[in-house]
Amino acid sequence: MTLKVNENGIDRNMTETEEAAYLALSAQVQAQAKAQADETKIKAEKKASALAKLGLSADEAAALFE
Repeated sequence: MTLKVNENGIDRNMTETEEAAYLALSAQVQAQAKAQADETKIKAEKKASALAKLGLSADEAAALFE
């Protein structure tokens, strides 16, 4: 797969070095996004579990802390 880059309005193929750097950065960004999504999911699950143990709905818990 050949990736393109635009320099001053001119499209050209990326060099092997540019393409490798782009793909490495892309993989890093995707890994960070997945880690953040996983962390958010775990936090939501812990919150739901705690509320269930207390027998409260999310609205009831929110009302307690207003």
